[in-house]
Amino acid sequence: MGRAYQNKKLDMAKTAGAKTKVYSKYGRELYVCAKNGGPDPEGNLSLRRLIEKAKKDQVPAHVIKNALDKALGGAGEDFTPARYEGFGPAGCMVIVDCLTDNNNRTFADVRQCFTKNGSKLGGPGAVAHMFDHQSVFAFKGDDEDAVLEALMMADVDVADIECEDSMITVFASHTDFYKAKTALSEAFPDIEFAMDDISYEPQTFCEISGDDVQTFENLLEALNDCDDVQKVYHNAEIA
Repeated sequence: MGRAYQNKKLDMAKTAGAKTKVYSKYGRELYVCAKNGGPDPEGNLSLRRLIEKAKKDQVPAHVIKNALDKALGGAGEDFTPARYEGFGPAGCMVIVDCLTDNNNRTFADVRQCFTKNGSKLGGPGAVAHMFDHQSVFAFKGDDEDAVLEALMMADVDVADIECEDSMITVFASHTDFYKAKTALSEAFPDIEFAMDDISYEPQTFCEISGDDVQTFENLLEALNDCDDVQKVYHNAEIA
C-alpha cells in the first residue's frame, strides 16, 4: 500500500477515539467553506467534496446541516486560515493548517505542541516547498496501465501511480480532483475508494525509529487536540 495512504491512516487512527472533536473540526471547516463559496454543494465544489468526506468519516447529518444553516444565516464566528510549519523528531517536516478567530491564541497553542514534543516551529515557507498539493486516490486494484489510460483519456494531469499489495494510489493535480474521480468511477463502476482527498504530499520521506516514534505520535496527538487545528501533513515514515 502506498506510503501516502499509510501516513493518512496513522493520522486518522489518532482521531478515531475523539469523535466529538472530529465533528467540531468538520463543523468549523464546513461553515467556513459554505460561507466563503456558498452553501449549495452543486455550485461550491469544495463544499461538495468536504460534505462527501464528512459523510465517509461518519459525521452525523445534523452536524453538517447545522454548519450549512449557520453559513446561510450569515451570522457566527469570523474564522481565518492560518498555517504553521516546523520540524518534528528526527528532522521530519510538518505542516499544520488551522482555522482561527484568534491568531495569537492559535500560534501559542501550536508552538506549545511543538516545544513539548521535541519539535521546533519554523517560519512561513520553511517546509511547504517540499510538499506537492495533489489529489490522492487509493483503491483496490493491480492494473496500473488501465488506470493510467482512463485518466489520460479524461485529460487528467497525473503526477504518479503506485501499486503495492493490490492497492493502487493515484496522485494527480489538486485542480483535477473531480475530473479524476469521475474518470475512475466511470472506467471502474465497482470502484470503492479507500481514500479520495486533496492533500499536501511530501516529495521526500523521513524515517523515524526508536524513541522518536512515540515523540512524533505525541506531537500528532497534541496537535489533533487543538481546537483550531484542522489538518496536519508530514513526511514522517515509521520504521
